[in-house]
Amino acid sequence: MTSTHDLVRDYYGEQLKSSADLRTSACCDPEVLPDYLKAMLARIHPEVTARYYGCGLVAPTELRGKRVIDLGCGSGRDVYLLAQLVGPEGEVVGVDMTPSQLAVAREHEEFHREQFGYARSNVRFVDGQIESLDQLGLEPGSFDVVVSNCVVNLATDKGAVLRGAAQLLRAGGEMYFADVYADRRVPDAVRQDPLLYGECLGGAQYWNDFLDAAKGAGFRDPRLVADRALSIDDPALARRVGPLRFYSATYRLFKLDALESQCEDYGQAVIYQGTVEGSPDRFILDKHHDIETGKVFPVCGNTWRMLQDTRFAPHFTFLGDFSRHYGVFAGCGGGLPFTTGAAPAASCC
Repeated sequence: MTSTHDLVRDYYGEQLKSSADLRTSACCDPEVLPDYLKAMLARIHPEVTARYYGCGLVAPTELRGKRVIDLGCGSGRDVYLLAQLVGPEGEVVGVDMTPSQLAVAREHEEFHREQFGYARSNVRFVDGQIESLDQLGLEPGSFDVVVSNCVVNLATDKGAVLRGAAQLLRAGGEMYFADVYADRRVPDAVRQDPLLYGECLGGAQYWNDFLDAAKGAGFRDPRLVADRALSIDDPALARRVGPLRFYSATYRLFKLDALESQCEDYGQAVIYQGTVEGSPDRFILDKHHDIETGKVFPVCGNTWRMLQDTRFAPHFTFLGDFSRHYGVFAGCGGGLPFTTGAAPAASCC
């Protein structure tokens, strides 16, 4: 019997030759990208870009000089994008288990070093499974940021991926990743369909199960950054999926032991200074925290810590403390977190 790992290796290493071979919009980026990232993507080798199968943008801000690891890096498109964001003083490590994808990534390492004008390459690639990060010789607590782009859904043990990521992160670090989620638990018929699994649908987590898994791994307050509904335009695949709805979503998970299980109100606020590179007018922490430069912005205790106890602290003024508690922060609640409705047009990069 073919294992899930073998299925994924075959699909992404042999069956797919470029993003044009995909059958759904799950592994496609939305078209909207900041101009500075478009310029960086234009520097990446065409062969690397052609074999990219991500579903979101995993380029968080304030990465200069940081150490980043990309789980399921494939041909290395995001690695080479992040290599420009961390600069020559930073490092990006890519992990993947598909030999043919890693071969493409490694083949063009020197091309990118020259393209970026670096004296030495600031990337390296590791062959391994993202469910077994503790077996790859990577030092625990040595990374500032973990990223992943439409790969966790392909993992056989998603909880192990999240726990491994938490182990690799420094205190105050974060996992910032895009993946595919379902509005309910995926039935066996869909989960065991090789094509639907390869297209990132069969292995998609029910969003609430993901939140439980993230909290169980130590990420107590997962934050949704962006999401979009996915379209399945192939009639045969749509029939096999049935009433399931799928979403591409980007989450950020902070490794902060002091985070609480609820968003508690301590009467605190922050003022963004407009000093994060590429974000002069506003700082977007997540879908519900778009912080305009210079404006007093009330926050819960968890949001305060996500800014005060992380790499973002120098860019904010902090008002208040934890000396007085006012209950649960207004507006926090449950329910489907994604925006419902028709899927917008998407294109593969």
